[in-house]
Amino acid sequence: MSRLVIDPVTRIEGHLRIEAELEGNRIKKAYSSGTMVRGIEIILKGRDPREAWALAQRICGVCTTVHAFASIRAVEDALKIRVPKNASLIRKLMIGTLFVHDHVVHFYHLHALDWVNPIQALKADPVKTSELAKIVSGYEKSSPSYFKEVQDKIRQQVERNQLGIFSKGYWEHPDYRLPPEANLMAVAHYLDALNWQTQIVQVHTIFGGKNPHPNFVVGGMACPIDLQSDTAINMEKLNKVKSLIDTMIDFVEKVYLPDLITIASFYKDWFERGEGIGNFLVLGEPEGDSHREGKFFIPPTFIEGRNIESYEDVDYFKVEEYVTHSYYKYSVGDQKGLHPFEGETVLNYTGPEPPYEQLNVDGKYSWLKAPRYKGLPAEVGPLARILALYARNELNAKELVNSYLSKLGLPLEAMYSTMGRTLARGLETYIYAHSMKMWYEDLIQNMKVGDLKTFNGERWEPSTWERDVKGFGLMEAPRGSLSHWIYIKDGKIANYQAVVPTTWNGSPRDAKGQPSPYEASLLGHELADPKKPLEIIRTIHSFDPCLACAVHLYSDTEDTLVKII
Repeated sequence: MSRLVIDPVTRIEGHLRIEAELEGNRIKKAYSSGTMVRGIEIILKGRDPREAWALAQRICGVCTTVHAFASIRAVEDALKIRVPKNASLIRKLMIGTLFVHDHVVHFYHLHALDWVNPIQALKADPVKTSELAKIVSGYEKSSPSYFKEVQDKIRQQVERNQLGIFSKGYWEHPDYRLPPEANLMAVAHYLDALNWQTQIVQVHTIFGGKNPHPNFVVGGMACPIDLQSDTAINMEKLNKVKSLIDTMIDFVEKVYLPDLITIASFYKDWFERGEGIGNFLVLGEPEGDSHREGKFFIPPTFIEGRNIESYEDVDYFKVEEYVTHSYYKYSVGDQKGLHPFEGETVLNYTGPEPPYEQLNVDGKYSWLKAPRYKGLPAEVGPLARILALYARNELNAKELVNSYLSKLGLPLEAMYSTMGRTLARGLETYIYAHSMKMWYEDLIQNMKVGDLKTFNGERWEPSTWERDVKGFGLMEAPRGSLSHWIYIKDGKIANYQAVVPTTWNGSPRDAKGQPSPYEASLLGHELADPKKPLEIIRTIHSFDPCLACAVHLYSDTEDTLVKII
């Protein structure tokens, strides 16, 4: 049995290594390894909890907003701070912007090239491409001249042997199926999305001052509302937010979802591959900012073995992390899982010195911990959320899913797959974009009744805090369920743990030898050419890996930790 190594996996955030054991060209076992060490939790110890969010949001350069809010929610939960309604709605608008932005960028700039071949776009007829585009949607930019201009740009790059953003692809792989016109249409929208995404992040700059890493504050938002001020949140800025939301909805409905369905129609067999685990977890997104109020935009849900009819509510104290195959050690031994409140981040690298040929999969082989719910691995992310909403018949998810599956002539079971995961992300983008419109209207109505408050400073001072408190901040991030857990003692952080989406999805095996969703999803894949493992990349990309969220590195000395030759 041969071993195939992909390191690094590209078009993701962070550093991921995938190894697959092949029997012939079929994958019999797979292993997922985060190849950087985790350290943000160590950095936060001993610090003022009110500043934790500023460091926690540096966990990732992509998911900055959600890490900041999860951290803030954990502190607010521990200190019993209630957030003003305006602040909560502004946070929702920023979170919604991140979801829409992140999902569109993932589809076009990280995942689409697994299905779209830009080289084949050179063979397209711009007139026929225009005809196809007008059948697919009512997007304004669909003229033959528009597609001819895009085609000329690609041709110039090819002739100069400078493919740029399209370099290093498996363009000769036999499983690229789109006709030239569909390839040209998708590449044109790829380029449009590059410009579009720079516009909509202005929602973050309006409310948070900058992007990435906007400004926040425990107890609310750092942006005051004053309709008479040129520097505070006024109607001019709010009208801009409204315009940006309309821009999001327009692009999602006219470009993203039509492209997704068009591409999926040529790859229907990928609705039968790549599920893996069959367990799905949603820790939940509250209506406001507190999970303890019991009101949720996306309810906490656990689905075991695809059984959506018998979904369960979530018990947060059944979450544990294992380090049996991770480069960490626990004081209680590495065979036992720890709840995040008792979590430990103690480095224990026992692997080979890089570069190395293969992982020691019988020992420790990843810098990711292995989160489990009720002792079980579970997939988190858009597919888990869409299935949870479908099961509970909330947010019109059931009608939305059935409608799009009917366009493809597929049953619900098709969602449990690589392409189903990709479709779920698109449907979730639609839900979030339209929900933003509702949150915006709620914010305007609340202001109309005279409520302009965005900050609650009643328990800001440490003298008002209990001496020994714990709290946790839960939320749904674009890549899945995110939770930050904090223990505050004598006004300082005594322990901090972040259980992030990619640790759920991309972890190594646990004490029972159970594989993670990444590892299980690759089983049975038949590779057309092991030297061009496009099939592996398609399924892994469908999860939208973010290894920066899962692994970090920090040292305040100049000691050599690992030497790479």
